[in-house]
Amino acid sequence: MSSPPELLELARLHGVQTAYRDAWGHDRVASPEALGGVLASLGAPLDRPSDAADALAERRRELDERLAPPVVVVWEGKEVYVPLRLPAGTGTFACQLDLESGDRWLTSIDAATLRPGDAPGESLLPVVESVPIGYHHLTVEVAGRRAKVLILAAPRRSFELEKRGLWGGFLPLYALHTKESWGVGDFSDLDRLARWIAGYGGGLVATLPLLATFLDREPFEPSPYAPASRLFWNEVYVDPRRLPEFSGSPAARALAESAEFRAEAAALAALPAVDWARTAALKRQVLTELAQGTLSLSDGRRAEFERFTKSKPYVLEYARFRAAGEQYGTSWQGWPEAERGGNLAQADVRPEAVRYHLYAQWAAEQQLGELAAAARSRGPGLYLDLPLGVHSSSFDVWRFPDLFARGGSAGAPPDALFQGGQNWGFPPIHPERQRERGYDYLIASLRHHLAHAGLLRIDHVMQLHRLFWVPNGLPATEGVYVTYPAEELYAVLSIESHRHRAALVGENLGTVAAEVYEAMDRHAILGLFVAQYELDPDGTDLIRNPPANTAASLNTHDMPPFHAYWQGSEIEDLQALGAIDDEMAARDRDRRGRLRARLTTAVAVTRGGGLAEDQAFSQVSLALHEHLAASPAPIALVNLEDLWGETRPQNVPGTHVERPNWRRKARYSLEEMAEQPEVRTTLARMEALRAEVRKAPDTIER
Repeated sequence: MSSPPELLELARLHGVQTAYRDAWGHDRVASPEALGGVLASLGAPLDRPSDAADALAERRRELDERLAPPVVVVWEGKEVYVPLRLPAGTGTFACQLDLESGDRWLTSIDAATLRPGDAPGESLLPVVESVPIGYHHLTVEVAGRRAKVLILAAPRRSFELEKRGLWGGFLPLYALHTKESWGVGDFSDLDRLARWIAGYGGGLVATLPLLATFLDREPFEPSPYAPASRLFWNEVYVDPRRLPEFSGSPAARALAESAEFRAEAAALAALPAVDWARTAALKRQVLTELAQGTLSLSDGRRAEFERFTKSKPYVLEYARFRAAGEQYGTSWQGWPEAERGGNLAQADVRPEAVRYHLYAQWAAEQQLGELAAAARSRGPGLYLDLPLGVHSSSFDVWRFPDLFARGGSAGAPPDALFQGGQNWGFPPIHPERQRERGYDYLIASLRHHLAHAGLLRIDHVMQLHRLFWVPNGLPATEGVYVTYPAEELYAVLSIESHRHRAALVGENLGTVAAEVYEAMDRHAILGLFVAQYELDPDGTDLIRNPPANTAASLNTHDMPPFHAYWQGSEIEDLQALGAIDDEMAARDRDRRGRLRARLTTAVAVTRGGGLAEDQAFSQVSLALHEHLAASPAPIALVNLEDLWGETRPQNVPGTHVERPNWRRKARYSLEEMAEQPEVRTTLARMEALRAEVRKAPDTIER
């Protein structure tokens, strides 16, 4: 059934795309049900398709009555105009520009001097070119009406790394373990990993998101890509033994040294996968003892703690939120009505639970800050990851209910691997609401990460342009794209990256529109080059050279490790899961066999002789890492698990309970890794080849 023209026009005025081109090049037209569901999520008064005409009239009236847009971008060195819709007969009107610095510029404007805009009845107000980089607020008052406009004054290009030939290692922090670990990798272990990689010359250590997750009984979700907040850290990664309070707490030391505690820590450390609930409970015992001691901190430490609680946005509300979740034993959707409303008073929750969460966040911020500062002194430092969304029961959705669209979920359209599309289960951000809020939540999320990151990965970078929404009750095949104000989002990213002197990487894998690549280049956001996607057994070139605007790696956490890819073992797994059919599996096995043969031949020729079967994988793996290291890509990243031929993935996309995602520990401890000949050889070769790149003349065109 085709959509009526009023519904199509209403979709256009709300930024909803009525059709898109899929992975096979076919045009998919949105159904009236899908358009209606998404429009209702965006706030259109649309209970049924017959309401489209009235909703359209209301939307047109709303836009016509808007004196000015909520946000305008001023790219550095460019003159920009704010479009105004002035009432007929407007003469002189007042303008006020409040700079982020606190300075205020006042002026009066004669409407007759403004040049007309492109739209009927539109006038263009010039914004001075000298406005400094930052966030400024323009207020326009006309005939008793007032409009406030956020001025995003930004460099066109985000912060760019000054040093070429950088490289580093990747491992999820939960997978990292040392002889000191209490069942999961912690910030002390991450510091050890960063120092070990730096010993070979690597300036980066990359990991998955370190954000707070739900590790309680209800809800329980350890996925780093479904966090409990994008504004707070996961306290399970805190090492209590390295906190200043630990040495001064006899109770905490006695607990950690008790036979029962040590036995549980040893049992958790021996497990091949993280037992999130038990590990979190074990660490909480010690952190709780330390948190109780905040009442008797030394004057200096107490002042630090108080500064943190006062300066960290939303931390007290977050602590109360987590305390309430523990108190009611369920997600916030099941709390009493008053508490569901995004606000909790001091009397609503137990003070000792609030104190624990405040202390845990303070401890996490301290430890991560210390290791990040040390890592940055040796290179860009930490390569952190900002996930696309948050859990539907997260603090963020509870605290900012107007910011997240209800009635649907973010996802992805059908492609060769997920022919039914994907529904990721978390609410998408409402594009217009975040503009009206002045991007406060995005800015806070970025600052939370960039305070410690030398490099930040933006998950699903196409979100800056458009995001696939799946209305509740419809399959993912019926989802539609909603557009986002890309230039405004790039401006925020640019401002924050420069302020924190951190470079940005956009995850641009899969089906990505050409304009996304163009915008990333224009704004100096690196893309990803993933060798396992680039290998072609039938092409003229077996693999192309990583471009100079990418972060290059062999694979990602969502892909099989290279040894599994080499063997083709993930094909069998996907077939067992029903993700691919028998015909596709046979085709993939044939292609993988031809790829193995061509890679083996190519490496044998390069090495000047044949390769024995038992040498082929290790030599090809080394050769591919050398290919990445010798390339002009500014970043080359090594998945450490590839260096000993791991075959088990960290995550199998499209699965939840079917596979043990987000919990598998590395086969070797950090101490054992350091003794592996393959590991040492590859890391040494990475540094040698990257050093040659650093010494080569800079011929990269920017």
